[in-house]
Amino acid sequence: MKSEDAKTQSVEYPSVQEMNDDQRIGIVKDIFSSVTDKYDFLNRVLSGRRDVAWRKRTVSEMNFFKTNRFLDVATGTGDLALDCANTYQEVNVTGVDFVQEMVEKGIEKVGFQNLNDRVDLQWGDATNLDFNDNSFDVTAIAFGIRNIPDKVKALSEMKRVVVDNGQVMILELTTPEPGFWRSIYSFYLNGVLPKLAKIFTKNPAAYEYLVDSIMNFPTRKEFVKLMQSVGLKNCKGIPLTFGVCTLYIGQK
Repeated sequence: MKSEDAKTQSVEYPSVQEMNDDQRIGIVKDIFSSVTDKYDFLNRVLSGRRDVAWRKRTVSEMNFFKTNRFLDVATGTGDLALDCANTYQEVNVTGVDFVQEMVEKGIEKVGFQNLNDRVDLQWGDATNLDFNDNSFDVTAIAFGIRNIPDKVKALSEMKRVVVDNGQVMILELTTPEPGFWRSIYSFYLNGVLPKLAKIFTKNPAAYEYLVDSIMNFPTRKEFVKLMQSVGLKNCKGIPLTFGVCTLYIGQK
């Protein structure tokens, strides 16, 4: 028998292509405030724990050379921020997210790992970062850029706050190139993932939105061009796990 917590809510969201920017912002806030308690667990289950490896790969590519400061944008519950702090003992980490419930969950995790002296999580807007120019060596978003309607503004803000030759990194779920793996991934996204979400979350529509947002995300070439359009240099997209995830890296 399902627990009371696992009962589903009847929620319907319009498709990503039908949402205007204000709708999307409101829907994203609603979704992530509704799945906060199960967010980390579902990330591990639905990705087969590959999300852990993807974040570790992202952290391994970071280069701290001037400020020893990292900004994690759309930090969620702080996983990437914590991975960075645990990997680079000399680095101070700031994480921002516009869903307060996620930030509060992340702050609990920071305290549990005794990292309050080096990790600061706070509310913040990716398209209007409250930091001075040239404040960080590295800034990154993990699994959040697809939920931001104005991606150009977010990328521009991330570029603004890093030092010259600093890194802007985007880790995002993507679709493999046409062929066998795309067919398998499409079946998983559309057939398996929604069923798993219904078992574990009160708002399975949140994961229907997830599928929709992945399928409508720019291609690897398109997103690299988007990064270049804001003035980032040496931009590249590194496919991970047959292309179901991509790590994008650019420099200021």
